Amino acid sequence: MMEILSYALIALACVLSLTGGIGLFRLPDFYSRLHAVGITDTLCSFLLLAGLACQSGWTLTSAKLLIVFLFLLFTSPVSSYALANSAWRWGLPGHASKNNDEADL
Repeated sequence: MMEILSYALIALACVLSLTGGIGLFRLPDFYSRLHAVGITDTLCSFLLLAGLACQSGWTLTSAKLLIVFLFLLFTSPVSSYALANSAWRWGLPGHASKNNDEADL
């Protein structure tokens, strides 16, 4: 049963990662792309590490995987915020501001 659950979690992580990758190529501007990847990478890492923890059982390896997940849980949103804030401060326009600029012409 745990093996089936772990394969399902890992497969779901792969599908979610693929969805984030498609969003990276299909969305119109930097901020939308960053949002798609920033959301999916945290959930994808949780699902993948949970699947690996189910494979290993209740061992020291599961505790290490939990620590890795906690590290990713705190650093991934912070890095997405830092990228978006830096892009905004340097004046990178978003998709909505492009449409507003074109409407003024």
